[in-house]
Amino acid sequence: MDRAELFERACRLEPGRSALLVVDMQRGFLEPGEAMEVPPAREIVPRIRELLDAFRARQLPVVFTQFTAREAAPLLIGEVHPEHRRARPGAARGLGRPSSSCLEGDPSVETVAELRPREGELVVAKHTYDGFHGTVLDAALRARGVRHLVVTGTMTDICVLATVVGGFDREYRMTVVEDAVATLWPEIQRAALDIVRRAFARVVDAKHVHEEMAAWPEGS
Repeated sequence: MDRAELFERACRLEPGRSALLVVDMQRGFLEPGEAMEVPPAREIVPRIRELLDAFRARQLPVVFTQFTAREAAPLLIGEVHPEHRRARPGAARGLGRPSSSCLEGDPSVETVAELRPREGELVVAKHTYDGFHGTVLDAALRARGVRHLVVTGTMTDICVLATVVGGFDREYRMTVVEDAVATLWPEIQRAALDIVRRAFARVVDAKHVHEEMAAWPEGS
């Protein structure tokens, strides 16, 4: 049995014990003209929306992460990504420049309107790449009895990858939806998914997830 088959067997979704995680689908990464824009992330919005509908219809947990920079916490991430620093009035913004991107209080922190969290759904503000590090995510999932986590969002090679590793290290059975995650370059997308499927998670398309859930017993 090869690695993909082992992950398939270990990570097949269970009724009542599965949740959907939407990683950093924020205005600061999706809206045209933003300093840290990831254009391919706009293309995955419809597939994430369909997964949201499927999980909500079954009353399964849906969780969103939002990368949030804070001026009061001058972490290394702000040093290597100056776009997260506060833009100076009248100064040029853009890649490599202070642009208030996903800075606490800035509208760019918000999840895009097409995927807007509903009242009562957990939104996790994180200050590093990993959605589990220093956040309530692990405790909240365990409180709901979640064992399986379906991961979508951006960027595949950075925040998605870090969160998948964080989940794997906490014994979650991780499924990454390959056509519902995105990054800037196709070759990096392929490489990141190869790393994930070899060591950390099952990698399947959205159709596979929908079919797996449709096969659950009625009412689950």
